[in-house]
Amino acid sequence: MNMTRLVLLGALASIITAPAALAAEPVKIRASWIVAPSDWTPMLPEKPDLLTHQGKSYVFEPVRYAGTPAVITAMANNEVELGNLAFSSLGIAIQNAGLEDLRIIGDQFRDGEGASYSNEYYVLKDSPIRKVEDLKGKVIATNVAGSAVDIAMRAMLRRHGLEDKRDYTVVEAPFPTMKAMLTQKKADLVSFVAPFSFDPELKEIARPLFSQKDAIGTTQMLVWVARKDFLEKNRAAMLDFMEDALRVVRWYLDPANHEAAVAIAAKLTKQPPERFSGWLFTSQEYSRSGDLLPNLRALQANIDVQRELGFLKGPIDISRYTDLSFVQEAASRMK
Repeated sequence: MNMTRLVLLGALASIITAPAALAAEPVKIRASWIVAPSDWTPMLPEKPDLLTHQGKSYVFEPVRYAGTPAVITAMANNEVELGNLAFSSLGIAIQNAGLEDLRIIGDQFRDGEGASYSNEYYVLKDSPIRKVEDLKGKVIATNVAGSAVDIAMRAMLRRHGLEDKRDYTVVEAPFPTMKAMLTQKKADLVSFVAPFSFDPELKEIARPLFSQKDAIGTTQMLVWVARKDFLEKNRAAMLDFMEDALRVVRWYLDPANHEAAVAIAAKLTKQPPERFSGWLFTSQEYSRSGDLLPNLRALQANIDVQRELGFLKGPIDISRYTDLSFVQEAASRMK
């Protein structure tokens, strides 16, 4: 009799829980991005055939932001689940925004790693500025104070004895307007990142004075981050997402797909394909990991420079905020 009752109870439990299981919604993964094609996020949905778990275990939703400070706010308010933060924003998010539960889970790209491209700081070709010391008393354009590009610039000038306000003036301008800032002589030195630095017109009128790599070495520019609680509650869905992301990233990095990748970048940015042809996802641009593994040694060094320049209150041990188990397990599934 007891056995019969147990069987009946088990069957009843299955009937009750089955509709709930069937009705389970895919996990929503809202992901921030700022610039295409530098950020992987807007590039992923362009290959729906490779996102095999999309719409099943998760729903991926790219959300564009003007800059990483806005991403910090969005993550603090749980408006995005997957953030893309520069090293400069990561430290601020942890110390100033109190996001102690942030975890680095993947790579976006690195600046100046090996022979890969590094952001450049340009002056006009006919400018009398020939060395960093010549920037004393000059106007320098940066995208945002405290950004990764800005921190590298300040580190380079400090190394040559120059300090903000005392020795030079900093103005802020969006990257697309940097060339105009230079040609209209509103700034003597301007900051350039890809793809703007590959503009043929820029090469005709200007020359690089130094690079970001010259200033601070290899930079782990952007990383994917998520909050610990979300990762713990949705591990299965995040593993599926990371597996799909790896599949798409490896497709973009395959030289055989270069022309198709260029066409996608051109469509997303509304730029002619020629703007990306020859360099996009090659050794001529930023370094990208086909395994989505960040350069943690470089990231720690970058954070340390940020602190030395006074943008952080204290030291940060990056290892405390890293969880690469998702991308590593996802990669193991694909072997």
